[in-house]
Amino acid sequence: MTDFELSVYNAVKKVPRGFVTTYGDIARYLGNRGLARAVGNALHKNPYEGIVPCHRVVKGDGSLAPSFVFGGITRQKELLEFEEVEVINFKVDLEVFRYIF
Repeated sequence: MTDFELSVYNAVKKVPRGFVTTYGDIARYLGNRGLARAVGNALHKNPYEGIVPCHRVVKGDGSLAPSFVFGGITRQKELLEFEEVEVINFKVDLEVFRYIF
């Protein structure tokens, strides 16, 4: 695991239950907005299911990740809804549920 991946996982652990953040938000929090795709790649390799809540990370428009690492987009939707995040057409309203670091 790289230092960057570890920093991504630590950032994601700060997102509270019932909220989401975006790949770009995490990249910006880590100091380089241009690393949003690298954040996504790190989360796709997340070895800490249940510890690093990567289901709380969505695309910049609120869309869920089609290739969510722990069971696909439907599983990500289920996990978010369990935390009372409203998901409509596999999309989250960032105006309501976005967590800002």
